[in-house]
Formats: sequence, C-alpha cells, structure tokens
Amino acid sequence: MRARKFRVHVSGEEMPHHSSIGTKVVAVSSAVTIILAVANRVLYKLALVPMKQYPFFLAQFTTFGYVVIYFSILYARYQIGIVTDEMLALPKSRFVAIGILEALGVAAGMSAAAMLPGPAIPILSQTFLVWQLAFSAILLGRKYSLNQIIGCLLVAAGVIIAVSSSGSNSGEVASGVDLIWPAIMVASSAFQAGASIIKESIFVDAASRLKGKSVDIFVVNSFGSGFQALFVLLLLPLLSNLKGIPFAKLPLYLKNGAGCFLNVGANNTGCDGAPWLPLLYIATNIIFNILALNLVKISSAVVASLTILLSVPLSIYVLSLPLPYLPEGASLSPFFVLGSAILVMGLALYNLPQNPTKSSKRP
Repeated sequence: MRARKFRVHVSGEEMPHHSSIGTKVVAVSSAVTIILAVANRVLYKLALVPMKQYPFFLAQFTTFGYVVIYFSILYARYQIGIVTDEMLALPKSRFVAIGILEALGVAAGMSAAAMLPGPAIPILSQTFLVWQLAFSAILLGRKYSLNQIIGCLLVAAGVIIAVSSSGSNSGEVASGVDLIWPAIMVASSAFQAGASIIKESIFVDAASRLKGKSVDIFVVNSFGSGFQALFVLLLLPLLSNLKGIPFAKLPLYLKNGAGCFLNVGANNTGCDGAPWLPLLYIATNIIFNILALNLVKISSAVVASLTILLSVPLSIYVLSLPLPYLPEGASLSPFFVLGSAILVMGLALYNLPQNPTKSSKRP
C-alpha cells in the first residue's frame, strides 16, 4: 500500500512562509542556533561533572520535565491568543508517530551504544543526515541538486574525521563487533531522522489546513514531547536495564539522582556544581530546542541539521580549552582541523546559489 496520504507536496503556493522569509532571517537564525548548540553541548558536559553518576536521571528528568514546561508555555500562549483552537485541532497521528520514532531512536541508540566502541558511535550517527535527505525526498517530495547532496556528504565526512580523531584506536573501530549492532545504530538514526521530517511535514501541511497561517512551534514541541515521554515511559524497564540499572532499583536510583541534582543530603558526595550547572544546561537546552525547531519551520529539517552539525567541531574546540570544573583541557589533532575544513566546505557547497527551477522543490 503506497503512503501517498502522508506525502506532502512542497510548492510555492502551499508554503508561502518559505518564499516570504528572507535569507537574512534564516542566516541570523542559523547563527544564533549554532551559538546555542555549542553552549548546549558544552553545558551538557559541565552538567555531567556533578551528575556523572546519574546521567540516566538527567536524561529522564529532561524528557519528562520538558513536557510540563512546553505545555505550560503552550497554555500561556493559548490564553493570550497566539495559539488558536485550529492549531490545537491539528490531527494528532503525526505527533504520535514522532513520539514512537523518537522513543525507538532512544532505545535503539542506547542498545547499540552499549555494544559498540566509543569512536564508532559518532561515525554511525552521521547516517542521520543521509536518512533525512531520503525521507525528505520521499515524504515531502523534495528534489536536491548534485551540489547539495555532495555538500551533505562532505559535512557528514567532516564530522566523522573531526570527531573520530579524538578517539583512541580509530583504526580498530567496530572490529570484532557483531554487525547487528552497527545496523541498530544506523536504524536509530533513521528513526530520529524520520521524526524530524515528520515535524517539518506538520509545518508544511499546516499552511493549507490553517488557510495560510503557520502553526505555533510550541504546538509541535508540546505534543511531540508529550508522546515521546509516553512511549519512553513504556520502554523505561528496557532503557534502565540497558544502562545497567535493574528496574527494581530504579526508584532508589532516581531518588539518589534527585538528591545529587539538588545537592542535598549527607550521602551526596561529588555533586559540586549542582544544582546550578544542571539547571543552566536545562535552560540552555530548552532555548536551543525551540530555536532549532523554529529553524526547521522557516527553512527545512536538512538545513537545521547542517547548521547543528557545524556546532560539533566548535564544541570540541571549546571543550579542549580549560573550563571551570574541567581545568585539564585537551590537545587537538591535525585531523580535527582537516575534518572541520571539510565540514565548512560541505556547508558552502550546499548553500551555493541555484537556479530556481532546480531548487529542492517539486516542480
């Protein structure tokens, strides 16, 4: 059975907001998103200094805590008239699909990460961009020029070179590992890429459903996060065991994690920097997620991913410097510089001016 009911055709008439948004707005939004993406990665590393024994707690706190935060913001925006009844009445099937795909992405990613060597994980994760291109073409009917496809592949290659250079034994990546685990990691990227394209399709489809108006990003954020939290909750026994926490001991683990997060209790040693470092990361992560989704709205999921990928080498560079709570710093290899240069080259190639008749739209 063909999935034509789900396909959204991209055209100038159906997406007036894309034609009206100037390249300067997208450029400024991209620059701000890159800054927040770098801050998000750096602050996550800093937040794990006090929470190094409780990373699973921090992950679940953000997953379920964001549902409360996003719906609170959504309610406030509804009360002042920014969010309308028509926006809230959008079909929820795509939000359910987003929740399922993101939860499966988390479960598959954690399963594979437990079996793969460290350097292999960021390399296999770069298939995310390839999946995005494929799903964007299939579900949104987009067409990409040769320079855009090559540009995306160069970006992925640049990230692989820059990131893998920091790992040890890079020549033995995934050696002796059953092929099922790299395949599961690639599938994890496919799930997450599919979710990102469905989010973009919601913005595209809303233009016709709302008679030219665009859906508020907090509608997408709130319902997407809500269904993700629901399916993560259903998978919680599996996820906790994958992290080496027996489900029977999960309540005690969460209790101790909360104590470390708040930096209270006599038994919480090594939690220096809490709660301010974790709270600073959470605040930055919320703003980053909002800006990233807004970038999807005014451009595309692929453009947003390319922008965020630029933050990877920038974050590695910042983390190589002496920082509070991370004073030792690190040295960067020549491959890091090479990978960063290839990444920037790929971004430039992707953004070369194109003939409008050959743009990434269905004719």
